[in-house]
Amino acid sequence: MPAIKIFNHEIRMPQQKWLRILLGVSLVLGGLVGFLPIVGFWMLPLGLFVLSVDMPIVRRFTRRVNLKWARWRQSKSDKNKTGQG
Repeated sequence: MPAIKIFNHEIRMPQQKWLRILLGVSLVLGGLVGFLPIVGFWMLPLGLFVLSVDMPIVRRFTRRVNLKWARWRQSKSDKNKTGQG
């Protein structure tokens, strides 16, 4: 069963590819109207993570974002250790 791992939490997803894609697209669309009640902007990255399981182009995008996020966190951590920032 496919799963995505986010912040040490593993989230299981449906086995059918079409259902995963439908779920991912629905989350992305819900994230685009995140200013409305109930839906939120949190749905956008979650939808991209779900889509990255089946779509290589989305997988590359999320991988790049993850690398930039990790580098930013590392540089912030390094600055705090040296007493800057």
